Amino acid sequence: MSERIPVNPEVLRWARETAGFDIDDVVEKIKRKRVTPATIKSWEKGTASPTYAQLERLAYEIYKRPLALFFFPKPPQEETPKQSFRTLPESEISLMEPRLRYLIRQARVMQINLAELNDGVNPAKHQILHDLSFKPNASVAEMTAKVRKYLGVNLVTQKAWKQPDDAFKAWRNTFEDNGVFVFKETFNQRIGKGSMESPFSGFCLYDKKFPIIYVNNSKSDTRQIFTLFHELCHLLLGTGGVDTRLDDYIHLLKGDARKTEILCNRFAGSFLVPDADFNKRIAGISINETSIQKLAKRYHVSREVILRKFLDRDLIEQSYYERHVKQWASTVTSKSGSGGNYYLTKGSYLGENYIDLAFSRYLQKKISVEQLANYLRVKVKYVAGMELQLFRRGGTV
Repeated sequence: MSERIPVNPEVLRWARETAGFDIDDVVEKIKRKRVTPATIKSWEKGTASPTYAQLERLAYEIYKRPLALFFFPKPPQEETPKQSFRTLPESEISLMEPRLRYLIRQARVMQINLAELNDGVNPAKHQILHDLSFKPNASVAEMTAKVRKYLGVNLVTQKAWKQPDDAFKAWRNTFEDNGVFVFKETFNQRIGKGSMESPFSGFCLYDKKFPIIYVNNSKSDTRQIFTLFHELCHLLLGTGGVDTRLDDYIHLLKGDARKTEILCNRFAGSFLVPDADFNKRIAGISINETSIQKLAKRYHVSREVILRKFLDRDLIEQSYYERHVKQWASTVTSKSGSGGNYYLTKGSYLGENYIDLAFSRYLQKKISVEQLANYLRVKVKYVAGMELQLFRRGGTV
């Protein structure tokens, strides 16, 4: 009979609940014939405990927590999603799938990584969160003008990018040059051999020194670009935030929380599609699928953003907007990543700047290969492949 170990039942329950699982979810995921809902309940009451093998599976594969955590005398203090995303109503927080909750925890680790790799100092010469800040009642036009001037990217440059993917990469580099760090991940929740698409497009964690934006790589490039600016607005307002296609929740918000979400959506749309230029382009235009697609391509945004601009000008009916958005949403297919290449995918998720930074510290002998692997979120055996990929794309270390 396998030896059982003295884990803290309170931590077991806390780990399950913060991961967003109910007991039946855990039973299904642990996939052991003798583990039933009653078994999990007994572990969490302290009348029984898992074997070491079972605890490893719970920690590393299901709850995504360090093994040592389950021996702590009490659960650690950790910021809740409600504390991180003050503008999000409880109804939306309850919809956060376990995968998203895990990525929020991962993002907090990345903030720690950035602080360690940079000796606690943001390396950007210009830091937008130090130099600009706004209130929820800010003028969208004034905010857009100030941010565009600060970032130093004019509309001519924006239009010159050939593809949405090129535009995203350029905006990402611009954000990081100005002190905001961008990472990508797939938010989709795995279910058996398949996956369930997440309604969330991204989120941000506010921090004066190391602000972070996470973008859902499963969404289209144009949606990812919109998410960048939606989350940047949150950061400039001094809050964490979440970007979701489901805007129904906005009517549940009140006060500054409602103003914040409305402002973030309007800021992203107005920044990417400046009103003055847009008004010139639509003079006498016939609004149809072709003209909407042409405008979307011009600014590297989604058709939904263009349609919203028409709606805000009372050029289309609400029913027309809702019908087309619903139609487009039903035909959108998720991105599959970077062609199945493990190293390309990792490179896309972490970004060139972060990978360069981690390898620089390693080659300067300031961190070990084990620490490097931890920063890159890979096993040690994959570090050489990451380094080869870095040099192939011309990275500097």
